Amino acid sequence: MSATFDDLLEVQAHDTRIDQIHHQMANLAARAERDAARDALAATVAAIEAEQAVRDELGRQQRRLDDEIETVGTKRTGVEATLYSGSVTNARELQDLQEESDALARRIRQLEDQDLEIMEQLEPVDARLAELTTTQGQRALVLEDAEVRLTAASAELAVALDAELAARAEIAARVPADLLDEYEKLRAGHGGVGVARLVGSQCGGCHLTLSAVEVAALRKQPDVAAHCEECGRLLVP
Repeated sequence: MSATFDDLLEVQAHDTRIDQIHHQMANLAARAERDAARDALAATVAAIEAEQAVRDELGRQQRRLDDEIETVGTKRTGVEATLYSGSVTNARELQDLQEESDALARRIRQLEDQDLEIMEQLEPVDARLAELTTTQGQRALVLEDAEVRLTAASAELAVALDAELAARAEIAARVPADLLDEYEKLRAGHGGVGVARLVGSQCGGCHLTLSAVEVAALRKQPDVAAHCEECGRLLVP
């Protein structure tokens, strides 16, 4: 049965490499770089959306002012047309029309001043949007590059993983089902190591020294499934 135990140790070796590959896959530097690039791009997009919201509000205010300027201007034009048409001759009415025209002119100037203020506020917002849009493009390229490198690194590890899984399956097929089942249960509860070799008087799994009696018993019956008296793993002399 020693050949069976040797096969089981080889299964353990493949399982260890498989675990290592899974760990490498989960901790690829390219993945961290991809995630950082994605976060940076998302932050830029959020900043653009915030600036665009400011610009949209300023644009709405500007359109309202422009509409009001047009309305007031149209009204003033009508007042002045009446004022200078000669159809009104009463001095008091003429004075009222002049005062209304002057008031409308003042209102137009106030609105135009407000419109100018909004234009001045729009200028830095547009500058920030232009800068952020450039940054967005740059960060999109960085993300694209990181994704390409992550895909390549993942593919390389996937090939290695497939090879290990195939080799493991071939060897595991030679191990009796009950022994393999016990090994897998032990492996699940012992940090991924279900079987170890006896090295001198130490368990290769927990690295603790076994009693001389236990070591002697193990070496006397190398073909019998035995367990480390310290950690409980299968132990192969």
